[in-house]
Amino acid sequence: MLDLQLIKDQTQKVVSLLAKKGFKVNFEGLLQDAQLRKQLLLEVEQVKAEANKLSASVPEAKKAGRDVQAIFSQVKVLNQSIQGKEQELKALETKIDLFLLELPNLPDEDLKEGGKENNEAIRIVGKQPTFTFKLKDHVEVAEHLGIIDYQRAAKISGAGTWIYRGLGAQLEWALLNFFMSEHLKDGYEMVLLPHLLNYESGLTAGQFPKFKDDVFWLKKTEPEKFLLPTAETGLVNLHRDEILDGSLLPKKYFAYTPCYRYEAGSYRSEERGMIRGYQFNKVELVQYTREEQSPAMFLELVTKASSLVEKLGLHFRVSKLAAGDCSHSMARTYDIEVYIPSLNIYKEVSSVSNARDYQARRGKIRYKDPTTQKTKFAHTLNASALATSRIVPAILEQYQLANGDVKIPNVLVPFMGGLTVIGKQK
Repeated sequence: MLDLQLIKDQTQKVVSLLAKKGFKVNFEGLLQDAQLRKQLLLEVEQVKAEANKLSASVPEAKKAGRDVQAIFSQVKVLNQSIQGKEQELKALETKIDLFLLELPNLPDEDLKEGGKENNEAIRIVGKQPTFTFKLKDHVEVAEHLGIIDYQRAAKISGAGTWIYRGLGAQLEWALLNFFMSEHLKDGYEMVLLPHLLNYESGLTAGQFPKFKDDVFWLKKTEPEKFLLPTAETGLVNLHRDEILDGSLLPKKYFAYTPCYRYEAGSYRSEERGMIRGYQFNKVELVQYTREEQSPAMFLELVTKASSLVEKLGLHFRVSKLAAGDCSHSMARTYDIEVYIPSLNIYKEVSSVSNARDYQARRGKIRYKDPTTQKTKFAHTLNASALATSRIVPAILEQYQLANGDVKIPNVLVPFMGGLTVIGKQK
């Protein structure tokens, strides 16, 4: 949620920044409503103050032996006189809140305007792999080795799903264990989240109300709950409605969860197999920081997510997203994109984002500044570290051998029981 005071003070700047995201807005009605709310609030508070003053005089009047019924009558008349204004005030507050909740986050000023066509690759790691044999795509490799079963997944679930089998399941679990061990080593607290979340969680994360239809809803729960689309949605709600000790920030968390996305795969070749689906596994990082800490913590998360791909020995790049390609809730995003040889394209395996105080305002997540003792809104940051559904295809393609086997990245060998190559399963 954007700061209403910022909109009042720097209206044109806010309009210009939102335009970089492709979002056009007219604040005239909002500012008029805000002014009317201010006026109504003043009038209501003045009457309430007068009523409170009269009520406070009752004990003294009783002590003096005076009839207090006249005072009670005056208080009743005063309270009745503002009932209409209180209802109008409540309606105005709801209207203002709904308007603010629909607004996307402001992009950082240094971001280019426009969409993905203006994204900028700022780091490239390793060289594109070359092969002396005919390259197979990850679907061919997986089916040849018998480690991923698409047909039976479609039979028991439908399109956009897959089943890890045998060494494929072990490879998936090895990746998750590798990621988690790296985060534990670096001092992140592990969290196991519920997969069913309430509406307030989606609202705080910035996914609702605008993207309410992009998640899977369970209609039989009361109130309705949805399947988490990413662990970020749960992690950024851990401290909802709390005031944190600023001297203890940043707080660093990670969680492994399956992720459930309403948008499934398409028939485009670049989204074959595991590239896009209804359900996939991911380890997610979230930090709560003080305002002045968030730029440095953002770079820490970029470095951390990048290091995982680098340790796997995969060729990848880091891209700085243009304003219009940043998600609704984020002010800044760098994507870590792994190379898929069969498609000759890069696919995002981690989005590292800084929401600044956008999510914290929605969730009333605050901290007490250790220097000034003032209460401020926290900054929230997140990073996938990592999504396995694109890391596995990259491993199967970049590490494939001429005989159809796949070499296991060195860092995963201990998590694979010492196995160094995945051969065809019987």
